[in-house]
Amino acid sequence: MAAAALAVLATVLPLTALAPAQATPAGAEGKPAWCPTVPGHQVDCSTMRRPLVADQPGLGTIGVSHAVVRHSRPGPALGTVALNPGGPGETLIDRAGQVATALQGVLDDYDLLLLDPRGTGRSGRLPCDVTEAEYRWAPRAEQRELVAGCAEELGPRARAYTSAATADDLDAARERLGAPKLVLYGLSYGTYLMPVYADRHPERVEKMVLSGAYPVAFDSLARPGAQQVSLTLRRICERSGSCAPDTVVHDLAAVTERLRARPLKVTATVGGERRTVLFTEDKLANLMYEPATRGIGLYPGEPGLLGALPAALHALAAGDERALAELVRGEVEGTGTEDQASFLAVTCNDYVRAWDPDAPPAERRRQYRAALAATDPADFGAFSAKGWAEGQTDGGDNCLDWPRRGTARPQPTELRHLPDVPVLVLSGDLDTNTPEANSRQSAAQFRHSSFVSVPNSGHLPEMESTGCAVAISGHFIRTGRVGDTSCLVQVPPVRVVPVPR
Repeated sequence: MAAAALAVLATVLPLTALAPAQATPAGAEGKPAWCPTVPGHQVDCSTMRRPLVADQPGLGTIGVSHAVVRHSRPGPALGTVALNPGGPGETLIDRAGQVATALQGVLDDYDLLLLDPRGTGRSGRLPCDVTEAEYRWAPRAEQRELVAGCAEELGPRARAYTSAATADDLDAARERLGAPKLVLYGLSYGTYLMPVYADRHPERVEKMVLSGAYPVAFDSLARPGAQQVSLTLRRICERSGSCAPDTVVHDLAAVTERLRARPLKVTATVGGERRTVLFTEDKLANLMYEPATRGIGLYPGEPGLLGALPAALHALAAGDERALAELVRGEVEGTGTEDQASFLAVTCNDYVRAWDPDAPPAERRRQYRAALAATDPADFGAFSAKGWAEGQTDGGDNCLDWPRRGTARPQPTELRHLPDVPVLVLSGDLDTNTPEANSRQSAAQFRHSSFVSVPNSGHLPEMESTGCAVAISGHFIRTGRVGDTSCLVQVPPVRVVPVPR
């Protein structure tokens, strides 16, 4: 649900070295030069010309590209799986070889459709000169300015970048392939996009897998995530025995209070330059919301960011800044430099907000402040309402200055035409980005859904090391049923740096 740094499904086989797909030489077999090669599979590639904005032909068209990795067994495919890895803004075509390896069991019998959403990758990359590192670590007021500047840079083109437009592009690719229906597989933001597709093209959906899911009508203040933070910290302490659950929650509350009064100053190297980042309460909220539970279980022998946090919080609560500062420095220096245009355009155009998008800026601000004031402080766990909400790079008040004139209408929050098909929703029980509460709401959107909680995993559950979650989703794609989930007990707990008692 969050920024484009979200890992793609290509990493769900973490212990296998996966080489990037190789581009086909220009003109080979009549394929475009960018068409990847996937050993053991035929790959077909194409670029469609699509209207930039359907009701504004004067804005012209855009090229939207896709690749199809063909199944390996003889005979016709059992179906076509369409994948979206999240973001918004993540791409797939250049990672075709990696994704094919991750889904090799499914690819025995199913074709795999990989579409780079408009404005990304091979589909007319959309820049507005706002990098992920610049956006994520800027103070909140600067973040809002960067969003407004991106909208100004895009101008009337901003209206072209919506989930509905990408859903229609995906259906155009399906039609071009001659596939009667699609098996939809969405991860993170893909769990928002794929229901939009299903609502717009219900007759074209065979079944769906949604991993790290949230509903279209989600809470714009992300309160379920705030509550999940304390629950996640408790769970890793209980399961590892390396920290006391009550202590870690107490330490978290003490640190948020300290950061509200006195931010932590962290010096890091970003883009070859030394800079000082003010680590405030909202930056801690962002740390807990986005990266802390991303990729949990990928390397079960290592604590990772989440496993290191209880000790770092405990130290800072006692006055020692060093451990948390080192963790923050690593995150700052590891943040990517991808342009955020597609991410910002889709989230600011589509997502539900705590204000009327047709209202003038001053009124929007009044409505947002009123929404915060009307909340129960307990809904935000250890955080203040303002601190938690401003930690969301895709929520809170980040889009307050996104213009209405010339840009898209928000995505409707009521999906009225969802098909009656089997749906599997997978959720990591440590996920603070799309917590179980959100994933259960996602499952409730559908009449015939199955919900599977994957223990000791985060965002996304397929990234746990045993391969159990991938096996469950693969079985569901082939049969439409959940099947045996007993392998879930083998998912190991997160290793936690011991906290002094």
